[in-house]
Amino acid sequence: MDTVTAQRDLAEQRRHPHHHGHVDYERQIDYDLNRHSPSLEELQRIPGWGSDLDKKNRPAVPMERTPPRFIHVTAGQPVQQAQTVEVFCSPERPGITPLFGTAQPPKWLSGSMRRLAYKLPENDLRHWLMLLAADRVNMVEGIVDDLAHGHVPNVLGEMGIRAELRHNPAGLVRKALIATAVVGGILALRNRRRHY
Repeated sequence: MDTVTAQRDLAEQRRHPHHHGHVDYERQIDYDLNRHSPSLEELQRIPGWGSDLDKKNRPAVPMERTPPRFIHVTAGQPVQQAQTVEVFCSPERPGITPLFGTAQPPKWLSGSMRRLAYKLPENDLRHWLMLLAADRVNMVEGIVDDLAHGHVPNVLGEMGIRAELRHNPAGLVRKALIATAVVGGILALRNRRRHY
């Protein structure tokens, strides 16, 4: 604090002795806040800063629609979509939702696993574990389906090996070591059982 401010505070305290130094403390806070307030250039680097400013200064204003979308939403429930494929529904909810996806209808073993999972309530852990396992089985089914249709899938490319090698080589090495250890452990256990 500079000497002018200190002399002004001292004079203030003499005029109002009941402040007991509060004026000095408040002036020090004001001084600290003003000294550490960021500049406009520093604030503009913060993502999302200024979103509540005047619309003329918002970068998203040209993309905003006037009037906004969905302003005339019809009252009531949406029209029920026609059910052309099997749709699973939780036993805890009545019926299917008005709109649902039809791009991946359940089929083969993964479909049976999902069908079985949806017979269980959502608070049952088996429900979610079966759905997770069905996703993995569905991935293998997709590879088999590709091969059956004469298409050899680029499994390594679809796994993102090239990008992983370029951007995360340490992670790729770690994954390769873990996969090697798991496969080696399984082979070692199989060989051990054969000897007994």
